[in-house]
Amino acid sequence: MLLAAGMGQAAAPSPREHFGFDIGDDYMLANYTQTEAYFRKVAAASDRFVLQELGKTSEGRSQLMLVASSPANLARLEEYRALSGRMARARDDEATARALAAQGKAVVWIDGGLHANETVGAHQLIETVWQLASRDDAETRRILEDTIILLVHANPDGQELYADWYMREPVPEKRVLDKPPRLYQKYAGHDNNRDFYMAALQETRNLNRAMYTRWYPQIVYNHHQTSPKGTVIVIPPYRDPYNYNIDAMIPVGLEALGSAMNLRYLQEGKPGAVSKRGSVYSTWWNGGLRTMPYFHNMMGVLTEITGNPTPMQIPFIPERQLPDSNLPAPVAAQTWHFRQSIDYSLTANWALLDYASRNREQLLLNIYRMGRNSIERGSRDSWTPSPTALAQAKLAVEKAGRDKGALAAAQVQQLLRQPDQRDARGYIIPADQADFPTAVKFVDALQLGGVEVMRASREFTVAGKKYPAGSFVVRGDQAFRPHVRDMFEPQDHPHDFEYDGGPPIAPYDSAGWTLAYQMGVSFDRVMHGFAGPFEALPIGQLQTPVDLPVAHSSRGYLLDARVNDSVLVINRLLREGVEVRRLPGRDGAFFLPAVPVPQLERALRGTGVRAVVPKGRVEAGEVVHAPRIALWDHYGGSMVSGWTRLVLENFGFDYQVVYPQQILKGRLRERFDVMILPSGALPLPEALAIEGKAGRVPASPDPATIPDQYHPLLGELTAEKVVPVLRGFLESGGHVVATGSSSGLALALGLPLQSHLRTPAAEGGMRALCQREYYIPGSVLQVAVDKSSPLSWGLPSELDVYFSDGRWDNAPVFELPAGRADIRPLLSFAGPAPLRSGWAWGQEHLQGGVLAAEADIGTGRLTFVGTDITFRAQTHGSFKLLFNGLLRAGGSDAAQN
Repeated sequence: MLLAAGMGQAAAPSPREHFGFDIGDDYMLANYTQTEAYFRKVAAASDRFVLQELGKTSEGRSQLMLVASSPANLARLEEYRALSGRMARARDDEATARALAAQGKAVVWIDGGLHANETVGAHQLIETVWQLASRDDAETRRILEDTIILLVHANPDGQELYADWYMREPVPEKRVLDKPPRLYQKYAGHDNNRDFYMAALQETRNLNRAMYTRWYPQIVYNHHQTSPKGTVIVIPPYRDPYNYNIDAMIPVGLEALGSAMNLRYLQEGKPGAVSKRGSVYSTWWNGGLRTMPYFHNMMGVLTEITGNPTPMQIPFIPERQLPDSNLPAPVAAQTWHFRQSIDYSLTANWALLDYASRNREQLLLNIYRMGRNSIERGSRDSWTPSPTALAQAKLAVEKAGRDKGALAAAQVQQLLRQPDQRDARGYIIPADQADFPTAVKFVDALQLGGVEVMRASREFTVAGKKYPAGSFVVRGDQAFRPHVRDMFEPQDHPHDFEYDGGPPIAPYDSAGWTLAYQMGVSFDRVMHGFAGPFEALPIGQLQTPVDLPVAHSSRGYLLDARVNDSVLVINRLLREGVEVRRLPGRDGAFFLPAVPVPQLERALRGTGVRAVVPKGRVEAGEVVHAPRIALWDHYGGSMVSGWTRLVLENFGFDYQVVYPQQILKGRLRERFDVMILPSGALPLPEALAIEGKAGRVPASPDPATIPDQYHPLLGELTAEKVVPVLRGFLESGGHVVATGSSSGLALALGLPLQSHLRTPAAEGGMRALCQREYYIPGSVLQVAVDKSSPLSWGLPSELDVYFSDGRWDNAPVFELPAGRADIRPLLSFAGPAPLRSGWAWGQEHLQGGVLAAEADIGTGRLTFVGTDITFRAQTHGSFKLLFNGLLRAGGSDAAQN
């Protein structure tokens, strides 16, 4: 939405005039209320800016973007925006594209503030706005003429929280950038940069719409902190591996951008820029603000800079004092001031803007060419490289006793171009799958990522299979094919070790994440060209599930337990006092014996859930009561708990957040039916960890440093303190759901279980596996589901789960005692190769292990799950395990017919 276009550049206020200090002054931070007011003033005063509101944040603030360019360009802004999108979509021929590139302007995205504790980001954004408003040198005028600059605030709520927290100390020299009481994004905190392909957060949706459905920037610059010790800033290029779905022009383009930045630093006498293997960052993972652009043919730039409003030290690190290709200009140990970080950030901004200005046409042509490459690959048989396919070809050569170097081209073709391994031409998401409303949410995630999606207007047949009207179709012959493949197909992370036989090199974030797998969406790959009665959906338009008519019935209604959103409907009805039963004989289907049609229609609204009149006799079932839910959190906020909050709210559960002091006071059963202990509430015991990976919980801050009003949030849980309390809660009929590291509660309660991840020790007995033998960072694995348990109602017999303990690390896997009716497995690894997407070194060790189980303790029940079943609000496929546990905890009386 267009809000303001300024008139008259000279009147733009300086930061000192507005904030009362210069940006970068020691001990001074601006909050978002002040920043928003400044952006509005600059836009009103300067003819170089247009102010746009991207949407509201999770806490209701306006999320703003300033568009900067020359006044002449701003007068034709919509024309240039449309041209940028046309180049990115790449549907024109080469000659037309060249003509468009000659007319267009390079679009450069520069954001700040995503991670609010990284305070340089938001403040360099403010200073960049001022410099673009006030500079009148030849370079700045050229940049404004050749480029359109999107200056985007990525996390308004977080800046408000962190700046106010820092500035609460009246004596500047005493100000410390410590942790405030809660997350700096309402639900996700630091994980707000892990949400971009799912777009579960409102701020992410705002940013994705701007980037992938409106502006299509060729360069996306995402500011972060901090750099490795002994350096100043991480710049591109980044370390391998890079994702095999992205176009080769992306890593090559990042080399060029990194060179432009590094050269400018050297020209300005600013040492300390590090790249490549000098940092941990790679281009493998999708889902971050700067990484998802790679899958849209945009060059995503990450910098990680040192800096703090309180002066700090760059330490002396001897190994970082000798120049090499990663760090060509080492920086001396010194006291470092906030303004230096601002200046380094401005240098990086101007380096990219200068590059974009000088290479305007080339940037536009490059995004076009990458888009055309994708369209062409999706229009014919093609094969995306993968380590697995290469390893299979290598093995075939070795078995034949041939010299790899002597293979003819035709033999190579035969080995690496197997027909059954070619890429899909497209994907069909059938409308008749059991949980179609969740499939619609998957389509919405694609839509927010700018993917071109079609919908069938009537029944059709492809490859001999009939599909109903309303099915979704995603074709491969589109510019954003890399993102399409990354959402549907498994990631195949290479085996990446420091040296042969050495420890693994941890990926930056996840190794595998295929969203369709995580969400449990059914789809078919189409391997040949195909057509049908398909209508293109408007780019970025979210799909509202159709409200289905409800027939009048004297026999009640059934809701399918396989549909996640049935739980949302049930929670709405329970809140209104409607009787709800669950039917064990129908896989836990929900039965509503008597509900007026208008009330049921209100509860169904917007869900796409179907209320079916039952046929035949309906069993009595079990009456469902709304559970009283306690959800653990701690001072500063847990991201895992925050994501769980979002999931609970999205599906209509009422809950209360409880902190360690409240838990340790006891008498929990009087207030709660069930307690959720997500990963991080309790440390993972050493006995359940692989070698060297026992967990720990974050230490609570010193109460003397925290205002009295937040003292009730302080403290942490230890097994010694909390086990007696939780045992009493369970024995008196309470339920506990413990996930990730907190699943170790089962062992702390004395249950006779042990880690499955062990191997015979040389000296006898058993020892924990080490990472040289077994290593599975965040990946998607398949487990077998025990369908005899009510906790598995609605789940398939085989389930894809995200495998991580909540720390992007190996999840615990259990070995249960045989013959115990009171300890029952829920999810287990049936075979030696459960990997579906990602990296699983030594995955054969999982066979026979249990990932989730339930145990009776007194009259209560403990459900313990080694992995995070609500991971980043993405794992819709495993949500039912949590939902079933919560609804059973509310009490399930036998109903009377």
